[in-house]
Amino acid sequence: MIEAVSLIDDVVLRLATKQDAEAMLRAYVRNRDHLRPWEPRRPEEFFTLRGQARRLEDVLEQQAAGRTVPWVLADGDEIVGRMTLNTIVRGPWLSADLGYWMDARYTGRGLASRAVVEVCRMADQDLGLHRIAAATVLHNAASQRVLLKCGFEPYGLAPRYLEIDGKWQDHRLFQRILNDRPAF
Repeated sequence: MIEAVSLIDDVVLRLATKQDAEAMLRAYVRNRDHLRPWEPRRPEEFFTLRGQARRLEDVLEQQAAGRTVPWVLADGDEIVGRMTLNTIVRGPWLSADLGYWMDARYTGRGLASRAVVEVCRMADQDLGLHRIAAATVLHNAASQRVLLKCGFEPYGLAPRYLEIDGKWQDHRLFQRILNDRPAF
């Protein structure tokens, strides 16, 4: 069972809910320029309550199907970050992809590192996964430091891997092996 976890100060890592749409909208609007170099270009509807509500509905449907686990980092009623395990694959793979971002006002506090450690713990203990992968654009040194600090290993370079900030960008690939339990 995935439960909320206290991180640092009053910030809590908890599962996202439909009720987070308004707080998510405020977070994305507040961090629009901060996140631009690290994320895909977003249509204007993304920065509306309707857009965030639709996005949450979609991710919660994926969660119900076992393909995604979306968390938010919340400081009271304010969302200050997000962690998501995407592309969860079962069978002999037992793997997922990790994506995350932090509010500009909350960087440099160790929150991202603490949250990544907790997500890895839950992926291992609660979800029974074997491996988590993550990718960063080459110039995202802060995110690469977080991953390395949390036990991820670089394992490759993917040319033109994702469209980020309006252009196809090369990414450094990381993985963390959570355990060596048998898949079946």
